Amino acid sequence: MTKRQMTDNNILADFLVKTSIGYYCRYGNFYVDAMAPVAVNVISHAHGDHATAGHKAMWATEATFAFMRNKFSKLPEDTLHTVSFGTAFSLGDVTVTLYAAGHILGSAQILMTYQGVRYLYTGDYKLQVDPTCEPIEMVAADVLITESTFANPAVKHPDPVTEILKLKDRHSNIMLGCYTLGKSQRITALINQHLPELEVLVHHKMHPVHKLYDQLGPQKLRYTLYNRKAMKEGPTNKVYLVPPLTFNSYFKAKNVLKAFASGWARLQQQNDIELYISDHVDWLDILSYVNHVKPREIWTVHGDGKQLQAHFEGTLLVRDILKVVE
Repeated sequence: MTKRQMTDNNILADFLVKTSIGYYCRYGNFYVDAMAPVAVNVISHAHGDHATAGHKAMWATEATFAFMRNKFSKLPEDTLHTVSFGTAFSLGDVTVTLYAAGHILGSAQILMTYQGVRYLYTGDYKLQVDPTCEPIEMVAADVLITESTFANPAVKHPDPVTEILKLKDRHSNIMLGCYTLGKSQRITALINQHLPELEVLVHHKMHPVHKLYDQLGPQKLRYTLYNRKAMKEGPTNKVYLVPPLTFNSYFKAKNVLKAFASGWARLQQQNDIELYISDHVDWLDILSYVNHVKPREIWTVHGDGKQLQAHFEGTLLVRDILKVVE
């Protein structure tokens, strides 16, 4: 791995580094969000680009493990270490604490403290209100290791209530594409609250995840498992939630309006309704969170950090996380 590197403010430049399989902390000898089996892995949340199986030991929240059990047929219980938000545990000489990230139910920021320096890995996070998951906890840190998916001044996520109201008075059933975990439950809650006249039907892959949200989340959802008869009969007040692959396979579907809930403009093309609802932070959210965290350095992951580097040039060190040549 890399040689020990330290800046003049006691921050270890190589405390957490990017490898081919995930983020590695050699000072505690563990990985964060590893994509291939490792000895010790701390998992921020249950989305597939962050959570994988096969590790000898895993640390995550109760909800994250519940979603992983639903996805993976073999997840040995003796490898799972369930951690509550705010409870510290040790990996080597590093103290680790999970804090709510507000991204989906059970999603966690990972605070790692070593030799008095606090390194905060955000994972995916959002600041917008979402009644289906824990709200983000503001955490002070010396180093903010932030996702930068939408770290661009041109990106501003609109108000989700304004967006969901685009489905009102459409006089047609709607096929709405959204991710199975997190987004579909948030969409269901938004419809339940702001468009109670609409009936939510969920794809069979979403149904068990909705049930887990009912069991573990802060709010009960109103929905029905999709069946063709229900969609075809009765009033045209149905919103059928489907995963991305199913949505794409229905590109010739007739007698329905098509929408896809996402912050990405490319996913709005050729749909009947634009629905910009994102579970990530936008540019202003990141700047707001930096103001709360008050870091001495920012390291960027999961995107392009160049705009943040330019914005803070001369006032705050911003750089991509170090990459290790293996």
